[in-house]
Amino acid sequence: MKKRFRFLAILSILALFALAACGSDSGGSADGDSGGDSGKKESDIKFLSILTGGTQGTYYPLGGSFAEFITDETGIKTTAESSQASAANMTALADGTAEIAFVQTDIAYYANKGELMFEKDGAIDSVSAIGSLYPETIQLVTTEKSGIKTFDDLKGKKVSVGAPGSGTYANAEQLLEIHGLSIKDDIKAQNLDFGESQESLQSGQIDAAFITSGTPTGAVEALNAVAKVNIVPVEDDKADELIEKYPYYAKDTIEAGTYGLEEDVPTVSVGAMLVIQNDIPDDVVYDITKAIYENADKITHAKGALISAEKGLDGIGIPVHAGAQRYFDEVNGK
Repeated sequence: MKKRFRFLAILSILALFALAACGSDSGGSADGDSGGDSGKKESDIKFLSILTGGTQGTYYPLGGSFAEFITDETGIKTTAESSQASAANMTALADGTAEIAFVQTDIAYYANKGELMFEKDGAIDSVSAIGSLYPETIQLVTTEKSGIKTFDDLKGKKVSVGAPGSGTYANAEQLLEIHGLSIKDDIKAQNLDFGESQESLQSGQIDAAFITSGTPTGAVEALNAVAKVNIVPVEDDKADELIEKYPYYAKDTIEAGTYGLEEDVPTVSVGAMLVIQNDIPDDVVYDITKAIYENADKITHAKGALISAEKGLDGIGIPVHAGAQRYFDEVNGK
């Protein structure tokens, strides 16, 4: 009887060990299905947030369209949120505040290298590219009433240059530099967002404003509804000088008819792009990228016509997320 009891006890212990081993194997298999190195699984992603810019810019309406595409195509509830734009967006993604963001290509480059506005806190290496979108035109906006027609006319004037550390601020600083001017010494710099710049130009509280955004920009259209808008040109020789020193710029043109302009205005541009946290699984990023680029023809904003998979990797100076790279490789036949 004692032998039988001892035998049953041993069987029970062996059965417990077997159950524990099965549970351990099951957990290991689930981890093996995760994307990237983060341990996140595709099924873990229930919500996504896209940081855009101010509500009067171009990022915000496009972000709303992208959020809708991602939600419909992937089933992941995605929302677009207004923000302080490029530099702040890179920092927010690094801090885990959001997952996806709009950013200028030059600002993404500075963040990746830890330069300019990112020098103090160091390089951001936890964010990668989804893809490029369209040119971001640097617009020096004023009104006919101001009498400002050239960069030289800005001396002593109140000029909105965007928030310190923003993409607009960096563009303003570099363009002024090429024209022999300084933000600190030659103008009365005002740190306003696009909507505030429009209101201040309209009321006469400022004389001009730098706005880096895809055209047509909502804030400038709103200004044009109540005042005659002038865009100060960046002449060819100055554009060449700028590009030689800062090669991420390109020549651009604001076409006649935009904001009621009577003729084309030469200027320069950087690029707009989307970035994402590195630890979002590859399959999720592939689906996000596909949802955006294959629905670009549904975008009602004028910049939608410029968004295409064929140009999705143009001008990107930071690493591309593996999921996005796989999509572009497939559609572009690589």
